[in-house]
Formats: sequence, structure tokens, C-alpha cells
Amino acid sequence: MIGSVLTLPERRTTRIIIAIGLLFALAYSASLVTFPKRGGRLVVGDALHHYVQLRSAVFDRDLQFRNEYIRLYDLRGGEPGTDWIYKDTPTGHVRNLMPVGPALLWAPLFLLVSGVAGLGNLAGMSWPLDGYARIYQATAGLSGIAAATAGVWLSWRAAATLFSARASAWAAILLWLASSAVYYSVISPTYSHAASLLATSGFWYAWLRRDHAAGVGRHAILGALAGFSALMRWQDAILFAPIALDLALRVRDRRLSPGRALAAGAMAVGAGAAVFAPQMAVWTVLYGQPLALPQGSGFMRWTEPALLRVLFSDWHGLLTWTPICAIAIAGLFHLAQRDGRTAAGAVLFLVLSWYVNAAVADWWAGEAFGARRFVSCFPVMALGLAALIDRWSPSLRMLALAGSAIVLHTFLLLVQYQAFMHGLRDIAPYPRGAWNLWLARFVVPVDLARRFLD
Repeated sequence: MIGSVLTLPERRTTRIIIAIGLLFALAYSASLVTFPKRGGRLVVGDALHHYVQLRSAVFDRDLQFRNEYIRLYDLRGGEPGTDWIYKDTPTGHVRNLMPVGPALLWAPLFLLVSGVAGLGNLAGMSWPLDGYARIYQATAGLSGIAAATAGVWLSWRAAATLFSARASAWAAILLWLASSAVYYSVISPTYSHAASLLATSGFWYAWLRRDHAAGVGRHAILGALAGFSALMRWQDAILFAPIALDLALRVRDRRLSPGRALAAGAMAVGAGAAVFAPQMAVWTVLYGQPLALPQGSGFMRWTEPALLRVLFSDWHGLLTWTPICAIAIAGLFHLAQRDGRTAAGAVLFLVLSWYVNAAVADWWAGEAFGARRFVSCFPVMALGLAALIDRWSPSLRMLALAGSAIVLHTFLLLVQYQAFMHGLRDIAPYPRGAWNLWLARFVVPVDLARRFLD
């Protein structure tokens, strides 16, 4: 009986991933009722800047965001730190520091809700048709959960092209539940990381599924998916680097002539630029130029990357907050033994992501559950973890036991972090410092239970 249950991940992988996604959607929806945010605003932090682009384009048919910011921030004028809302860019618009991609990804469900509300009002209902009501904002979170779920599914399918059903399924699911990806799949799915997980997973799935495809079509598809990834998070434009490396290796191995490699590279860049065009259009409207760095030149410190701190710091370090990522990265060695070109591309993407994330002025990514900017690397880490499980070949019970332990380890930290963020700071310390990051998570649930029972 137990053995049959433990084989479910490899036998019913799609159903389990969908079930987890539905559970996340249910939990997220319930939280909107159980823990309503002050003022009715659901989109907060970075997510608000994505949302105003969608709301303004659909309801106002422009990219003038001042009214959205004033409404969503509930401004009366003169609030500290809001002067930028009242300043115009050279084109007479309010700045927006975030990519347009997530807004485009949320658009189908947002438009569906808008259409239903419009039809309901025609039928005599009095449903809000303004783009501000909670139901509209909820579409961003639900769309994000769907995107993250689809991204995990694609990462599993990518791993399954190289490794066993058991290794690929357990790798994708464990990495989802034991890394920062879980937080941005259910707690904060309105951030761009859920969209990024989908986009980069699609890239690596296409990379592996079309590995033996001839002609320039493969690289045009990869270029389009790299452009799609950059549309979600600009940093993911570095996916063009693995494409270039792949072409170089194919020329070296005489699988492509130099001329065809150049043609394939041009197709990749052209396809990527076409997909990225919506962002260039937005920048042209807001800043008068198709390429921009809205945060300013000081945002990136290319010569002063915090390479070690972004990995090992207790301030949202990748490996200190989510140790499963260290295990997954170690597995890339075994990936190289199975597929050298894919491993080379994956390692290049991971190293460039490491450098870019370390070079950002706030390398700790502001307020975050772990190193959130590395969620883009989920699919390559899933490949590494699958390679390690496949090579390790543990018994099913051992795999389930080890997997459950590391998921529980992350879940306890998530409980501690959320308790702190919801004001229970006398019980739950912020996860920084050896005790607070590594050990307090085992005490906080007990203290929470005592508080609840008292």
C-alpha cells in the first residue's frame, strides 16, 4: 500500500502537479477572505507596477499610470516617498520600473472577468467595471499560480527527456516545494517570478525536445522563448548566451556549417526581438526610446558583484535559505555526463544569472523569501536534481524520506517568515542570524500553537 502511494509521483505526475497547483489556488483564494489586506488592495510591492500597466491599457486605453497609482496607493498628496508619481518622464508619463510581460500574461483572465462583469451589468447586475475591484486584482494571483504550475510541468517534461520517470518527477516536485519557487507560487504569485518560471521552463523544454531538429527553426523557437523570458524578467535575456554557445558547439562538432550557424543566430535574435517588441513599445511611450533601464545606471554594479553574499549570506542567500538548490547545482556534474551540450548551456545560464543577480545594487532583492531572483533558474536546477537522483538511485522509501525532510525544512521557514510578516514578531523572529535562520523555525510552530490554544 505504502509503495503504491510512493510511486504516484512517477505514475501520475501531471495529475499531482495540477493538484498542487489547484491546492495553491484554493489556499490563495481563501487567504484573500481570511486575511484581507487593508484598503482592499491585493497587488503589492513589485506586482502593483505590473498591474497598473494592465489596468491602464484595458480600461483607460493608455499608459498614463498616475490615476492607478493614486487610487491603489490611496494617496491624498504629499505622502513621503511618492514624489515620483507626480513627476513626468520626457514623454509626459509616470515612470514604471517593471516589465510588461506579467501584465500580458495576466490579461486573458483579467479580460474574461471584465467581460463577465460587463455582460452581468447588461443583464441588470451592479458589478464593478473599473479594474480596481478585488476580483480583478485576484486574476493576477490566480494567473501567476497557473503560470508557476505550468512551469513546473514543463520542467518535469524537460527532465523526463533525459532521466527516469522517478528522477524527473521527484526532482520537479521537490524543487518546487523546497525552494523559493513555492513562496512565489502561492504566497506572492503576483510577482514576476511565477511568470519567469513558466517562460524559462518553456525555453529549456524546447531546448531538449527539439535537440535533434535540423535547420534554423530550432533556434528561431529558442530565440522566441528567450525573448518571451526577457519580456517577463529583463535579466532572462541572458538565455541568448546558451543559444550562442549551442551554435558554436554545433559548428565545432560539424553538425552545422558556419554560414547556417550565423543564419540560425540571426533568426534567434530576430524572433526574440519580435516577441520582446511589446516591452520596447512600452518603453518608447514612457521614455521615448525602445531600450531603457528605468531604475537608472546605478541599479547595476557590474564591477562590484556580491558573488559570495548572494549565495551564502543570511540576508536571502540562495544556498542558506534554500539548501535544496545546492544539491540541485551539484547534480549538474552528472547532467554533463548525460548531455554535455545541455549541461554547458545550463551552467552558462546559471553562472550568468549568478553574476547578474550579484551585480544588482540590492543583491538581496529587497523583501523576499530567499533569493527570489534565482527562480528563473528553476528548470536548470530541476535538471541537476533529476540527474543526481537518477545517478544516486535511492530506494523509493529513502527518496520519500529525504524529500519530505527537506520540504518540511523549507515549510517551517515559510511559516516563520509569514508569521513575522503578519506581525507576530514576539513569536517569530526574522530569519537572519544563525539561530533565527537555522533553528528558530523548529520552535516557532510550537509557540504559535501555544498562542492559538491560549
